[in-house]
Parts: sequence; C-alpha cells; structure tokens
Amino acid sequence: MVQHRVGYAPGVYDLFHVGHLNILRHARSQCDYLVAGVVSDEMAALAKGHTPVIPLRERLEIVRSVRFVDAAFVETVPDKVETWQQVRFDVIFKGDDWRGTEKGVKLERDFAEVGVEVVYFPYTVHTSSTQLRRALDVLVSRPGALSAP
Repeated sequence: MVQHRVGYAPGVYDLFHVGHLNILRHARSQCDYLVAGVVSDEMAALAKGHTPVIPLRERLEIVRSVRFVDAAFVETVPDKVETWQQVRFDVIFKGDDWRGTEKGVKLERDFAEVGVEVVYFPYTVHTSSTQLRRALDVLVSRPGALSAP
C-alpha cells in the first residue's frame, strides 16, 4: 500500500494575494494531498485582533478554488494539534516568520510528539494582508476616496 503525504497549510487567507498563492503552491509541491486550513472569523479576531475583511464563507470558496488545494478545512480551534486530530496531516507548512519564535518553537515541539514535520516557507515580505489592509484604510480615510464619480 502506497502511503500519501498529507500536507496542511493553515492561514486566514484574507485579501487573498500572491503570498498566499506562493505558500499553497510550495506546499503542494511537497505533499501528495494538500489541505488548506482557513481560520474562522472568530479565531482570526483572537489571533490578529480584528476580523477579516473577507467573510469566512468567501475565503473558503477562494481557497478551495485554487488548483493546488485538494481540500479546505475551517479551523475553529487555536491548538494546531487539536486540528491535526481532526485532519490527520503528515506535514504542516508555515511562513518562516514563525521560525525561531516562541510560537514556532512550541509548534515544532508539539508536532514532534505526534510525528508531524514542520516546514517553513519564505514569507512574502512585499505583500501581506496586513499591508493591504493598511493601504485600504489609507484610501478609505481620504476625503472622497472610493466614492462613485
């Protein structure tokens, strides 16, 4: 019996951009089956301090439609090991902004106990949802910005 390597790529995937696409593309190249974990609005608010611009239902549909993604899963708990118990992946993919941080070290330690590999990908510095959100805030705050002609 051939064993397939299942990968898991969690993210909020708000304001979907090329950085998200790069992570999903790279992740898919390192596994046989890729599950994208789309963080719920409530979990995103807890983690980031604000709710996503794009509602969960739409983010899920966008991520499901990416050709590198085999399945999408709504992530509703903060504990990635608890998510692993539901999804059962062999490798988890994170941006390298997590490498060496307290949360990254914890992730590696927790997953080592259950035999899951943690793989880091280069973080797309020039594009992020946070930067896009800031740019939108600036645009919206300008008098007459984004108003109909």
